[in-house]
Amino acid sequence: MHSPSRTPHTAAGFPTTGVICAALAAALLTLVAVRWAPLMSLDRTVAEALHRSAVTEPGLVRVNRVLTDWVWDPWTMRALIAVAVIALWWRGARLLAVWVAATSALATAVQQGMKAALGRERPQWPDPVDSANYAAFPSGHAMTAVVSCGLLLWLLRLHGAGPGLWRTALTVAVVSVVGVAVTRLYLGVHWMTDVLGGLLLGAAVVAFSTAGYTALRLRVGPDAALSRRP
Repeated sequence: MHSPSRTPHTAAGFPTTGVICAALAAALLTLVAVRWAPLMSLDRTVAEALHRSAVTEPGLVRVNRVLTDWVWDPWTMRALIAVAVIALWWRGARLLAVWVAATSALATAVQQGMKAALGRERPQWPDPVDSANYAAFPSGHAMTAVVSCGLLLWLLRLHGAGPGLWRTALTVAVVSVVGVAVTRLYLGVHWMTDVLGGLLLGAAVVAFSTAGYTALRLRVGPDAALSRRP
């Protein structure tokens, strides 16, 4: 298990990552808000191509709907975070538990606030293969997947996960995030820029959160549960 003194190094690059992701998300939001023609055209081209494929593949549509509605649904992701928070609290790492819960809640608030502020309409089809409610930008599925998977990977790193467990978890996380992005686009309920915005915003939230927690631990000391070996 990594000692607490090594933890700051695991988050050393995160503030820069957060700034870059936030800046890219802000630029993308601006272009979407002003409806920059080249980007809107690209959104439409990608959406139409995927929709043409989806309407001819009902079996693949069903698989995508199961994945997006159950396996990678935002509430499924939040449930995993809730389990992690309960486990941390039970182990005595209560500062970390509260921090993870607050980060997840903040991500949801940011996501919903941006949706309400921008009010972007979702793709509209005469023959839809799926439906979704509320505004489109950013994709809540994509943002929640990045935040949840990112936080869970961070917790594994804090607890000194072995190489085998780390590689497995990283693979599952990458597949989940990419899978969420693909399913939302394939089902025609989001524009490409909605999904990209969700991914960037989610990465920014995780980066800033982990960097903030690392800085706080340098001031107040590590949680007791992270200081002892299991």
